[in-house]
Amino acid sequence: MPVPPEDRELSPYTGWTRAHWEEAADRLLLAVRPYASPRGGRIDLPGPRPSWSGARSDGLEGFARTFLLAALRVAGARGEDPHGHLDRYAAGLAAGTAGPAAPGAGHGPDAWPLIADTRQAIVESASIALALRLTRPWLWDRLTDRTRHRVADWLRPALAPSPVDNNWWLFGLTVAGFLQDAGDGTDRAAATVDRSLARIEEWYLGAGWYSDGDNRAFDHYNSWALHLYPVLHAHLAGDRALLDRYGPRLRAHLADHARLFDANGAPVPYGRSLIYRFAAAAAPWLGTLTGHTPLTPGATRRLASGSLRYFLDRGATDARGLLTLGWHGPHAPLVQPYSGPGSPYWASKGFLGLLLPADHPAWTDPEEPLPAERADSVRPLGPTGLLVQTTAADGLVRLHNHGSNHVAAGGEDGDDPGYARFAYATRTGPTAPPDPADNHFALLGPDGTATHRGPAEPLAGGPDRAVSAHTPLPGVRVVSTTLAHGRAELRVHLVLDAPEGTPVRQTGWAAAEGPGAPVSQLHPVHGYGPEVTDLATGPTLQGPAPTRTPAVHGTTRGPVALFAALVSLTGEPGPAPAATLAEVRVVDGTVLHVRWRDGTVSRVAATGEPPS
Repeated sequence: MPVPPEDRELSPYTGWTRAHWEEAADRLLLAVRPYASPRGGRIDLPGPRPSWSGARSDGLEGFARTFLLAALRVAGARGEDPHGHLDRYAAGLAAGTAGPAAPGAGHGPDAWPLIADTRQAIVESASIALALRLTRPWLWDRLTDRTRHRVADWLRPALAPSPVDNNWWLFGLTVAGFLQDAGDGTDRAAATVDRSLARIEEWYLGAGWYSDGDNRAFDHYNSWALHLYPVLHAHLAGDRALLDRYGPRLRAHLADHARLFDANGAPVPYGRSLIYRFAAAAAPWLGTLTGHTPLTPGATRRLASGSLRYFLDRGATDARGLLTLGWHGPHAPLVQPYSGPGSPYWASKGFLGLLLPADHPAWTDPEEPLPAERADSVRPLGPTGLLVQTTAADGLVRLHNHGSNHVAAGGEDGDDPGYARFAYATRTGPTAPPDPADNHFALLGPDGTATHRGPAEPLAGGPDRAVSAHTPLPGVRVVSTTLAHGRAELRVHLVLDAPEGTPVRQTGWAAAEGPGAPVSQLHPVHGYGPEVTDLATGPTLQGPAPTRTPAVHGTTRGPVALFAALVSLTGEPGPAPAATLAEVRVVDGTVLHVRWRDGTVSRVAATGEPPS
């Protein structure tokens, strides 16, 4: 399939146009065709292992998530379907839901697992329902009555209360929205919508941010689930009251979310399910689609095209054209147990912009720069305890974490690398066990074993800093502050009530060597010895090259021990040493005065008290 020519006048940053998006969608859809079951009911993609739901569920997932991509592609073209995508999925709908009397039904190669039997089917029901809703005139309305009844019967159990208490509540909402449109089960569907929205309301903390459940989990699920499903449902239903409620929340979120994209197009890799990659562009497209966005049309396309091209140019698809389980290429440590070979196709949500007509300004206005390209910035992200730091000279984005947790954080499996690190960035890390954790502060045991961070308790921060506390050992409390300025970070930890002489270790950014790799720097300021050690760490999601992670070491003295270090990650060539980025002076034992290289002065109270 020929790739359209670049248009550097319309798209000076990426060169991409709507034609590139359509070609990319077609290429992804054509690549999965050889893996369809005999009558198209499942798409059984190859992979290193099945998900924990099993191969049959994985085949449903392959069908559902690529069906969503086909729906966006055809609905965006107002029904034009030169590759016959919808005909194949129409056949698959009939085959996957065939009743017991049908040949090959039950547990045959095309049959879908029932929602009552496989919890994962609830997730996939949402993609199927949304795809049907988007393509109703060209697919649903042309199905036989028998097939429509079978599909509706299969979907209807998703209207029950969610078995998982997080964003899963929105899958029932999405199914309900389609069934309402189709005139099926209207009363029960309406009750599901109300119940689902009431549940996620308890997790809305303001300023555009939801927690994904009761555990202060902040990540890209805000973009590709918690804002996506309610706002898109309100838009498709023409429900002005709902859109007036959820649209402003999306707008507020996008003011932060747009800052998480590197000049090279990469979103910050933090949280879970990172194999969904450019699904992070779903919310920016949705903001433009509904009019609830702070971004200009040209900035929206620049963000989305930059993200899609970032991944496709870096090996997100293999030689067969299939999306892999990873970030660039495959990366096993990134993959959750619930993910299977079809899981990466939730990235289909990133194609939401195809619903905008070809003459929409999002496709016809010139691209505009991202926030990371405009100016250096440091910005707290609402109530999350996250602090985003960008530098215009290299377009690099860093995210400092003093408040996002996951249910696994501090559990028997230790810290989740996607949630427990003190910092994440668009061009490196995180490291994965058994390698030492990057961007971590730990107390060390007699054998050198590092403590976990566990859940972080956010404390009062400020416009240039984030503060949190955690308990690495019973009876020991660590209050941590990150102060950011330009490309520099001052990381401060106050260790309270640790046994005298307890060894501690601060690690910096993991970085590979070679052309294009960012430079990781770490400089001890207070409490550590003068030596900086390079720890050998393995490949990260950025690629197969091994990395090195700098570390400094110290020892507690007394019940109150202060540790501070200057840290930097930069894409600038030949950067000045971290030691030159600031002069730091400790006064009164727990207060630091900082004079940055540009003459700006800051003050840090290591106890976590707001600066005066």
